Amino acid sequence: MHTAFFLLLAASLSRFLLRHPGEPRTPWIIALSAVLALLYVLGPALGATPNPRRLLWLGAVVGVWVVLVVLAPSYAWCAVPLFYTGLRTLPTRAALALVAVLTALVVAAQLRLADGFDPNLAFAPPAVAAVATAVFVHMQRQTARQRALIDDLLRTRRELAATERREGTLAERQRLSMEIHDTLAQGLSSQRMLLQAADRVWDTDAAAARAHVRTAGSIADRGLAEARRLVHDLAPVDLAEAGPDPAYALPAALRTLAGRESGAGLTVRFHAEGTPVPLAGRARSALLRIAQGALANVREHAGAATAALTLTYLDDQVVLDVADDGRGFAPPAPGGTRGARSARGHGLPAIRARAAQLGGTLTVESAPGEGTVLSVAIPLGAGPYAGLDDEGREGPKGPEGRHGRHDGRG
Repeated sequence: MHTAFFLLLAASLSRFLLRHPGEPRTPWIIALSAVLALLYVLGPALGATPNPRRLLWLGAVVGVWVVLVVLAPSYAWCAVPLFYTGLRTLPTRAALALVAVLTALVVAAQLRLADGFDPNLAFAPPAVAAVATAVFVHMQRQTARQRALIDDLLRTRRELAATERREGTLAERQRLSMEIHDTLAQGLSSQRMLLQAADRVWDTDAAAARAHVRTAGSIADRGLAEARRLVHDLAPVDLAEAGPDPAYALPAALRTLAGRESGAGLTVRFHAEGTPVPLAGRARSALLRIAQGALANVREHAGAATAALTLTYLDDQVVLDVADDGRGFAPPAPGGTRGARSARGHGLPAIRARAAQLGGTLTVESAPGEGTVLSVAIPLGAGPYAGLDDEGREGPKGPEGRHGRHDGRG
């Protein structure tokens, strides 16, 4: 429509200059044509939604066009693109009124150019305007219906996803409650009964009391094994499948994650540096979740072609770097939690919180167009869980002191 408008405007000006050279009104026609072209160019900058500035602009365009039609009737056919401009800018009733006024001016202009009354010139413009208006209004209604259907579909999908998540959560809670009831709760109940029985016969039958205590101890061993199994089931699947070695479980899980995330335009590589040391389950799970969240941010926001996971073991800390060659962004100022949330959603605050829970730090280096490097450093033998193994027992105090084992619980 924009192209058609300028073609019709140029054709109308050319026709006038060819038919009426050297007339006193020629400078006015040229100046008004330039003004109309300039006004029309300014239209898209005002937006497509109706607002006072756009209504004022439409009035100015129509007003200049009317003056041109009065001075030179050959400008009448520029009204066709103006039909659509009015239909897009005004409410339907007001737009139909504007189309009727423009059509009447076109008919009057065409009859002025004709030698006498021509029925074709009198009835063809209204027919063209009616067809154009009907097509546009029909397309608008179809678009509105399609938009409503898409909104309903998206809302239904969100509701279905939320329902499935709730059902999955309830099913998992039910499974865990049954597991705990059938294992831990039953074992604790049996231990309580055995210990009460041992207490009753402690003075009269010491052998029976000791037998009850030994039986309660064996039940406690089985309960501890069941508790460990439940904890293992709740751990990340990649870590559970990486093997029993706590030193190499995290590198294996990160390598599996890199292979799974590669594809569909993104290549993820994994590299480990240094000598792996055993990390506690909490630290392994947190670093794996951080890598998953960072790669999700890369895939969703960065538009990157390649990404790299680097796990580095140092003397006093383990460092996870996630680098990509995407579009980058302006990192928030240090301590600017609100800025981070607004710039990158909830991903960075969640990663920062996971690192802080382990006594670690998060560093983000990025710039628009230069990719992003996210670095998480977790201290070994520091933080609220220092010196604790996977079951929360206190580690041995060797020559290196309380934290000599570097269990990574920091």
